[in-house]
Amino acid sequence: MKQRSERPQSAGRNFKKSLARDVAYIALGVALVTVCAWMTVPVAAIPVTMQTFAVALIGALLGWKRALAAVFTYVFAGLIGIPVFSGFRAGVGALFGATGGYVFGFLFAALLPGLAKLLPVKNKWGRAGVFYVAAVLGLVVCYLFGTLWFAYLTRCGIGYALTVCVLPYLLPDAVKLAIAALLAVRLEKYVKI
Repeated sequence: MKQRSERPQSAGRNFKKSLARDVAYIALGVALVTVCAWMTVPVAAIPVTMQTFAVALIGALLGWKRALAAVFTYVFAGLIGIPVFSGFRAGVGALFGATGGYVFGFLFAALLPGLAKLLPVKNKWGRAGVFYVAAVLGLVVCYLFGTLWFAYLTRCGIGYALTVCVLPYLLPDAVKLAIAALLAVRLEKYVKI
């Protein structure tokens, strides 16, 4: 009889540890995206930040559920006025302004590397390649969503929006995603799923 009562308590402790671990990982993900948003180099209409690096990395490290939770929390924090966006901005105006579509696009940029984590690739270079391809695909969706949003709000053509919002960032983002993929492969053994 005593053994039966110990099992539910043990399961309860494991659930609490798992929940605490998830909350800690999500909080670290939000912190990483926030700090990377504050690293800003002004270029054209949209500043160069390390956010694309951060969202790809948390997706590859934390998996899709935790990564989406981290990005949703990041977006919500900015929406309610916590200065988590680039340039220490926050609020409805920052989120729903001309570049806000890219912030919402971060959900896809984190989701696809998070889903790639589920693939059973054991080779480190293979895993890095899978993470990189997934991060690039996620970023393409982010670019698409953000560029359409930018074009709609600024009433400019898609060609102009691509020239201003995408072309200057292709090479820096390709490098950031490669670094994120390599770092994810190196660090994923330390992240408990």
